[in-house]
Amino acid sequence: MLDFLNDIIGGKLLIAILIPLGLVFTIWSRGVQFRLFGSMFSVLGQGFQHETDQPSSFQALALSVAGRVGGGNIAGVAAALALGGAGSIFWMWVVGLVGMATSYFECTLAQVYKQKEPNGDFRGGPAYYIKHGLGKKLGKGAPVLGFVYSLLLLITFGFAFICFQSFATTSSIDSAFGAPRMWSGIALAILVSFVIFGGVRRIASVAEIIVPIMAIFYALLGVYVLVTHLPQIPEALSTIVTSAFGLNEAFAGGIGGAIMMGVNRGLFSNEAGLGSAPNVAAAAYVEHPAQQGMVQSLSVFIDTIIMCTVTALIIILSAQSYIGVDDATQGVLTQLALADHVGNWAEYFIAFALFLFAFSSIMYSYYLGENAVDYYIPDNKFSILIYRLIVIGFVLFGATVELSDVLSFSDLTMGLLALVNLLAVALLFPIGLRVMRDFDDQRKAGVKVPVFDVDRFSDLEISREAWTLNERPDSQTETQKT
Repeated sequence: MLDFLNDIIGGKLLIAILIPLGLVFTIWSRGVQFRLFGSMFSVLGQGFQHETDQPSSFQALALSVAGRVGGGNIAGVAAALALGGAGSIFWMWVVGLVGMATSYFECTLAQVYKQKEPNGDFRGGPAYYIKHGLGKKLGKGAPVLGFVYSLLLLITFGFAFICFQSFATTSSIDSAFGAPRMWSGIALAILVSFVIFGGVRRIASVAEIIVPIMAIFYALLGVYVLVTHLPQIPEALSTIVTSAFGLNEAFAGGIGGAIMMGVNRGLFSNEAGLGSAPNVAAAAYVEHPAQQGMVQSLSVFIDTIIMCTVTALIIILSAQSYIGVDDATQGVLTQLALADHVGNWAEYFIAFALFLFAFSSIMYSYYLGENAVDYYIPDNKFSILIYRLIVIGFVLFGATVELSDVLSFSDLTMGLLALVNLLAVALLFPIGLRVMRDFDDQRKAGVKVPVFDVDRFSDLEISREAWTLNERPDSQTETQKT
C-alpha cells in the first residue's frame, strides 16, 4: 500500500507540481536565486553583527544546513543511485536549482508572518503563514490546513526523519568499527538529550560550531578525490546526464525511475518546498524577511549542487557497484567508495562525520517537531517534555529498523507535507513578490541593509511585536551618512 501511494504522490503528483512551480517562481522573480546569488554571502556576513539573543542569519543557516547535510547527502544520494541510477543525480540538480527560488519565497514568508513568544524567541513556518496569511482566502479552512501541515511536520521530521538519521549513523559506525547499532544508538540518544533539553538557542549554538567544520572537511576530502580523478570526471558527468534521459541502458530504472528518485531524494536532501526550513528561518533575527530568504536559498545550493554532487561523484568514480544494492549496502556505500579512493581510514572518517551530521540533523528535525507541538499547544512545557522523551525513543528505535521501511513511510508523509506547503506558497506568492520588490527597491535606493517597515504592509496580518527591531547604523543610505 505504501509503495502504491508513494508512486501516486511522489512519482507522479509531486513531480508534476514541484518542478513547474519552481520554474514559475524563478521566471516571475526574474531568477531571484541567480541575480542575488552574490548578495547572499554579504547578507550572511551581516548576521555576525547582530547583538540580540535570537539566532542570527548564520546560525539559522547552520541549523538548516545541519538538517540538509548529513544522511540525506551521504546515505540519501547512495539510495538515489541504487534505485534510480546515475540519472537521478541530474534530477536532483534540477530540483535544487529551481528549489532555490521556492526556498527563497517560503522562507521569506516565514519571516513575514513569524510570531514572538513570551520568552522572546520567534516562531514561524508554514503553519503560521497559512493561518495568518490565508485567513482571508480560506476562511475557517486556514487554521485547519495549518493543523494538517503541523501534524505532517511532526510525523515526518519529529519521528520518521529522526529514525532515518539514526539508522544511517548506527549502520555506518557498525561497518567501520563493528560496534552494535543499539550501543551507538544509545550514545547518540545521550548526546541528543543534552542539547535538545537546552532549547533552540543551544541547538543553534551547537550547530553553528559542528556543521561548518564537518561540512568543510567532507568537502575537502571530496575535492581531493575529484582532483585525483580529473580525467574521469567528464565521463562521470556525461553518464549522469545521458542516464537522466534514458539514453544509457547500462543504468537501472530508466528515465521514470531516475526522475522519481531524483525528485524524491532531492527533496529529501535539500527540503526546498517541503516547508521545513521556514520553521528555522523564522527563528532568526533579521532586518528584512528577504534576507533570510536569500540565506536559505544559499543553503539549498550548498546542499544539492555542492555536497550531493561531491557524494555522487565519489561513488560513481569508485570501484563500488551501486545499482540495485541492498539496504545495508546503501547505508554504507559512500564510506566504502571513499575507502576505495583514499584508504580504509576513510571509513572511520565517514562514520565519525555521519555521527556528527546525524547528531545535528536530529537536532534540526527535533526543532521542527517542537515547532509543530508548540503550534498545537502554545507555550506548554509539559507537552514539550513529553515530545523530547518521544524523540529520544525514536533515536533508539532508528538503531533497530531497516532502511526500506523508514524511507517508504517518510517518503509518503514528505510528499503530503510538500503538497500542502506548495499550495500555501503558491497562494501567497504575490505577497512574497511584494516583499522581494520592497527589498530590491531599498537596495536600488542605496540602502545598505534594507529594513522591513510593517506599515507598508498594513493590509496583511503581521505581528507588529515580532517586527519591532533595533535598526543598525549601517541601515542608513549613503546619502544619509554624508
